[in-house]
Amino acid sequence: MGEEIEQQHQLIEDTQIPEENKAITETEEDQSSYTWPIIRFDVQPFKTYSFYNQFRTNPSYPNNFLKGIRWSPDGSCFLTSTDDNTFHGFNLPDNESSGYVNAPEANADSYNANLVLKEGEAIYDYCWYPYMSASDPVTCVFASTIRDHPIHLWDAASGQLRCTYRAYDAMDEITAAFSIGFNPAGTKIFAGYNKTIRIFDIHRPGRDFEQHSTLKGNKEGQSGIISAIAFSPTHTGMLATGSYNQTTAIYREDNMESLYVLHGQEGGVTHVQFSKDGNYLYTGGRKDPYIICWDIRNTVDIVYKLYRSTETTNQRIQFDIEPSGRHLGTGGQDGLVHIYDLQTGQWVSSFQAASDTVSGFSFHPYLPMAATSSGHRRFWVDDAEDNLDLSGDDNCACVWSFSYYSAEDKDASMNSGDLSGQPESSISRVKLR
Repeated sequence: MGEEIEQQHQLIEDTQIPEENKAITETEEDQSSYTWPIIRFDVQPFKTYSFYNQFRTNPSYPNNFLKGIRWSPDGSCFLTSTDDNTFHGFNLPDNESSGYVNAPEANADSYNANLVLKEGEAIYDYCWYPYMSASDPVTCVFASTIRDHPIHLWDAASGQLRCTYRAYDAMDEITAAFSIGFNPAGTKIFAGYNKTIRIFDIHRPGRDFEQHSTLKGNKEGQSGIISAIAFSPTHTGMLATGSYNQTTAIYREDNMESLYVLHGQEGGVTHVQFSKDGNYLYTGGRKDPYIICWDIRNTVDIVYKLYRSTETTNQRIQFDIEPSGRHLGTGGQDGLVHIYDLQTGQWVSSFQAASDTVSGFSFHPYLPMAATSSGHRRFWVDDAEDNLDLSGDDNCACVWSFSYYSAEDKDASMNSGDLSGQPESSISRVKLR
C-alpha cells in the first residue's frame, strides 16, 4: 500500500511547476503559429463518427443516456459521461492520409471506446488537465467529482487512479464537490461546494486545502451550491462561479476577492464560460431558455441573450465557443445545435444533431470539428413494449466535420474583409490529423 501511495505522489511530482511553465510556453507558441480554420456555418456539417450501441450494454440501465462530452486540450480524444456513472474515452483516429471519413452503417458504432471507467456514484462534474498532451503520458489526466466521494485524478490512458483530494465537513465526514476546474497554470483544482470554494494543490493529494466562503458576514455574496467554475483564458487571474441560487460571481484567483455578483438567470446556473479575449462571460441555467452574455467591464446591463430550447429540463446543457472566439454553439431539448455570432448576438445557423436532448456540445480545439452528446431520462410502464424503442439518434455521441475556407480563400478575403460570397466550390472538408 505504501509503495502505491509513493508511486501516486511520484506521478504528480513529475509535473512540477518548471515543466508546467514550459508547457505553457510551448502551448502559447503553438497557438501563435497556428492559423485557426474559418468554419462555414452556413453549410450543414457532416456526421463523421457516431456512437450509441456501447452506451446500451448495461442491463441495469436500459435507458442509459449521455450527460456531457468534452474534447481534450490537445484534441487527440474526447471524454463522455453517462447516467450509469461511467466515463467513455474515445481517441480521434489518425486519418490524414485517407482524408474525409464517412459515418458507419446503420446499427453500428464507428469504433469502440479506448477507455471505459466506472465510478461508484453519480458523476457531478469532470475536467481535463489544461496542458494534457498525448505525447506526454504524465499529463494525460482528468479530474472528476462524484456523489459522496472525494475528487479523483484519473489516468486517461490506463484508467488508473492517480490520487484523490478530500474535503471534510464539520462532522469530519467526506463531502463531495459539485463542480471542479483546474486553474490556468494547472497547479490547483478549484472545487465548488455549498456556499464554499475549496482549493487543492495538485502536488499535495489528501485533505490539505484552502477554504473560502462565498458569503460574507452580512450575508452579501453568493449563496447556494457552487455548480459551475470557469477561468479567464487570458491569464488575468479571474474566475467565475455559477450557483443554483441563480447567480454568477466573479473572483480574483489569488485571494478569492469577490468582484461582482451577477443576477439575471431564471434558473440555477449550470454552465459558465469566458470569451476568448476574457472580456465577456456567458452563463446558462436549468429550466432557462437563454444563455446570457455579460460584459465584465460593465456588469450593470446584460449585453444580449441567446435562445436555446431548455425551458422544461433540469439537465445541464453544455455550450462551447469555437477556438477563434467568433461563434458559440449550444444544444437543447429540440435535438438541434444552434450557432450564434458572438459579435452581434445573432443566430447564424442550426443543424439536427440528435432526435432527443443534445446535452453536450464541444468544439475541437484545433480542427473544424465538434462533438455532441444526447439523451435524457425516460419514464415508461413495465407493460409497454415500445418504451425503449431507441434509434441511433437517441442517447448517442457524434463527431461532426464542418466545411471551412481554404488558405487561398482566406488570403483573397483580406482585402474585402468578407468570406460570405465565396462559391460552394471553394468549400474544403476537414482532413483528420
